Amino acid sequence: QVQLVESGGGLVQAGGSLRLSCVASGRTFSSYAMGWFRQAPGKEREFVAAISSGGGYTNYAVSVKGRFTISRDNAKNTVYLQMDSLNPEDTAVYYCAARPYTIKVSIKEYNYWGQGTQVTVSS
Repeated sequence: QVQLVESGGGLVQAGGSLRLSCVASGRTFSSYAMGWFRQAPGKEREFVAAISSGGGYTNYAVSVKGRFTISRDNAKNTVYLQMDSLNPEDTAVYYCAARPYTIKVSIKEYNYWGQGTQVTVSS
């Protein structure tokens, strides 16, 4: 069982930056690939970024590539999402999720989810 707790969301102006954090419980964090997803009002939850269990592989949605950076610190059981050059279209609740070892982009492939953190980008 893995419990995930996100933090770092908030209100930011367009062009600004935020860093989201997700802390995982348990001793096997390094065995899990981690993903970030987001859900805007009235829209389906969508893939944002993912990182493999060892941190050597990453994948990004086209809409965030070059602006967002996912990273992890296995010693701290934490995954991060650095978000730069934010725009109003990035406004959403951001969720972190975990699955064993390898990166996937499908929501259905992830076993564990956090409660989400709100990111609001004003124009």
